[in-house]
Amino acid sequence: MLRKTLILSVALSTTAFSAMASDLCSVPEAEWRPQAELEAELTAKGWTISNVKKEDGCYEVYGKNEKGEKVEVFIDPKTFAVVGSDD
Repeated sequence: MLRKTLILSVALSTTAFSAMASDLCSVPEAEWRPQAELEAELTAKGWTISNVKKEDGCYEVYGKNEKGEKVEVFIDPKTFAVVGSDD
């Protein structure tokens, strides 16, 4: 019984997070700024980027911020504002 509850809980939280992430960014792809521009801007701020991918209408950035803290954040592709994180 506990196992079924745990599996259901994980499934529901994953679904809920996916829905939340898709609500973070709603910029048409024609208005996206280039990924290279995002990486250059973050690097200039002292970030170390390990990976960037497109996820649910946002850029999802993996790396370390200027304080050396590990980050996994969603960034608006038009404004480059951080709009959420996986933390």
